[in-house]
Amino acid sequence: MPQGDIDKIAKETGFSGVVSIDRGGQIEFAKAYGLANRTYRVPNTLDTRFGIASGSKGFTALAVLSLVQDGVLELSTTARSLLGKDLPLIADDVTVEHLLTHTSGIGDYLDEEIDTEITDYVIGAAHELTTTEAFLPLLDGYPTKFRAGERFGYCNGGFVVLALLAERASGVGYHDLVRERVLRPAGMTRTDFLRSDELPADAAVGYLPLDGADRSNIFHLPVLATGDGGIHTTAADISTFWRAFFAGDIVDSVEEVVRPRCDVPKESMRYGLGFWLHESTDTAILVGYDAGASFKSTHDPHTGTTCTVLSNTSPGAWPIARALTP
Repeated sequence: MPQGDIDKIAKETGFSGVVSIDRGGQIEFAKAYGLANRTYRVPNTLDTRFGIASGSKGFTALAVLSLVQDGVLELSTTARSLLGKDLPLIADDVTVEHLLTHTSGIGDYLDEEIDTEITDYVIGAAHELTTTEAFLPLLDGYPTKFRAGERFGYCNGGFVVLALLAERASGVGYHDLVRERVLRPAGMTRTDFLRSDELPADAAVGYLPLDGADRSNIFHLPVLATGDGGIHTTAADISTFWRAFFAGDIVDSVEEVVRPRCDVPKESMRYGLGFWLHESTDTAILVGYDAGASFKSTHDPHTGTTCTVLSNTSPGAWPIARALTP
């Protein structure tokens, strides 16, 4: 897509964020638009770090699969074997693999099959959510939606449960697990879990239209993200991630991670282990959409082409992301 077309879409939609097209490590296009901080008029740059919402699920999956590779967990490990008496409504036969593929059927604290507005306050006391264990009261009390393995049903809570299982099996906190087993081997030096109440100067504030004003998302999301979303990163680090992942630098079983497990016709995509997949090609996809954050990155392993759109508004990334998606 010519630069002029991207600029035109960005102008027409008021896009705020970064767009990057990387072919085999050579940057074909990279440009920042809009403001990282609207109060102080700080512009977004190519080095700005953005929250990527559910794009983080791929990192959670790889941390878990790294533990599987080391024999700490198995895909057949049941959630109940590590949960004990916690979250009693999760069925006894739900496994790590069910959770990774969104086929667990467990009730979801952020159920995307229920109509809500992106501006709704849906998680309660956001300031208390600083650890994975702190999510237990939020995850509890949701009845099973369908039998494990019966069908695909996108489940945010399932990836928080995965983070909890990984912590309990390894004895290492979720954030450190991702840092040690995903970010470090991938060489992602600008990616980390950032507290929303003390964002560093190089991080974009997420914005929502509320009561006729652009307001930050600080009360809408956990103050410190866990397994289902919210890590902060840059376009360059995402390109670095895809190259490292497909080179086998994070886990050995790359083919198994991106092997289609479920067709998801509603989204015109398929799903592997923590990764979306193009409906008919080998392109792997990470997507995130939340209050004040939207993100999409696609990677074609045959050409080495990565297209990444990060935005500090929602759903600000979609018009450009749609235009870039083959």
